[in-house]
Amino acid sequence: MFLIPQWRLKRAIRQVISIFRKNNAINAKNAKTIDELGLRPRGMLEGMFKGRDYKTYALSALMRAEIVQQTEDERLYLLEERLSASNLSRYAPYSR
Repeated sequence: MFLIPQWRLKRAIRQVISIFRKNNAINAKNAKTIDELGLRPRGMLEGMFKGRDYKTYALSALMRAEIVQQTEDERLYLLEERLSASNLSRYAPYSR
C-alpha cells in the first residue's frame, strides 16, 4: 500500500526531469513557465476523473531540494549540477 505512491512519485520525478530537458529549461536564460512545461496542477473536476497527478508532487520535491529554481518572473529551470549532486539523480532518466 505504501510502495505504490513511492513508485509513482519516483516515476513522476523522472518525467518532470525529462520535461525540463525536452524544453531546454536547464538555465535561467531558457526558463519556462509552468504552463509552457505542462506542469500546471489539475483542477478539482479533472482530478476526480483522471486520478492523482504525481508530477505536481515531484515538482514540489525538486523545488524543495533546490534542483528546480524559479526566476523573479516565476519561470522554472532545472539545475543539472544540483541534480547530479543530489540523491535524486538516481531517478533521472539519464545524465547530461
